Amino acid sequence: MMAMTQTPASPSSPVAPPGGGSGAARPGQPGFGVVEAEVAGRVWRLSRPADLESLWAAMGEAAPGAHPGWDDDERLPYWVELWPAAVLLARFVAQNAERVRGRFCLDAGCGLGLCALVAAAAGGRVLAFDYEPEALAFARRNIALNRELLGPAAPPLFAVMDWRAPAVARGGVDVLLGADILYERRFFEPVAALLDFALAPDGVAFIADPERSVSAPAWKRLQGLGWDVSTPLSGRVAQGGQDMNVHIRRISRRCPGETDLMRQGA
Repeated sequence: MMAMTQTPASPSSPVAPPGGGSGAARPGQPGFGVVEAEVAGRVWRLSRPADLESLWAAMGEAAPGAHPGWDDDERLPYWVELWPAAVLLARFVAQNAERVRGRFCLDAGCGLGLCALVAAAAGGRVLAFDYEPEALAFARRNIALNRELLGPAAPPLFAVMDWRAPAVARGGVDVLLGADILYERRFFEPVAALLDFALAPDGVAFIADPERSVSAPAWKRLQGLGWDVSTPLSGRVAQGGQDMNVHIRRISRRCPGETDLMRQGA
C-alpha cells in the first residue's frame, strides 16, 4: 500500500529502515521479523520491522510529536503487513508468467516487494515503487532473502516515487501491477491518471482488489472513462491474520471506435 503525503521519518521511528538513525531498530532486535507467503508452491520470505498492530501500539505509546505526521491516517505504515491482495496478485503473476516475461512491469505501491519479486522471477523487467522510503529499505533487503527463488533473473529495481508524478516514460509500461491500492476513495483519480499516463497502447494493468466498499465503484468509473475491465481471477486468501475475498481486475485501453459503438448500443 502507498500513502499520499510524505513527512520525513523520525530517526527514532519503530519503522526506520535498517541502518537508519541512532535510534532505529535493526534486524535481530525486538520488533523485526520475517513473514512468509506461499506462491505457486514456493515460499517467499519477507523481512519487515514488525506487524501493524505492534507498530500502532508503539506509536500510541510514543511521546507527542515523536512521529511527525503519523497522527494522520495516511501516514500509518500499512506497508509493514503482507496483505491478502498482494498474495493473490503474486500467485496470479506466477501462474501467468507469459504475461510479464520480457515486458516492462511497474509495481505501484509495492510495500515489502512480494509482487515485484515474483514478477522478476517470472522474467519481467520490473520497476517497483512506493512513497515510503522505509518500505523500500526492506523491499531491497528482500531481494537477498529470496535470491535462490529469483535464480538467474534480474532482480526488481525499487524507487521512491509519487504516483501523481510518475518518473517513467509516457506510454512506456507494458504491465502495471497494484495490490489493494484503492483503499481510500480519494486514490481513484491519481490511480486512473497513472494508468492513462503510464500504460502503453496495448498495455494492461492487474490490480488486486479485496472486497472493500470504498473500491467497489472504481471499476464502473474506469469503464466510464474508456477502459475495459474484467476479472480473470477471484479467490479467498488468508494471510497475516486477514481472511479476505480478493479479485484480480484486468484493465486495458478500449479499442479505438469501441466507445462509440457502445454508446450507439446503449
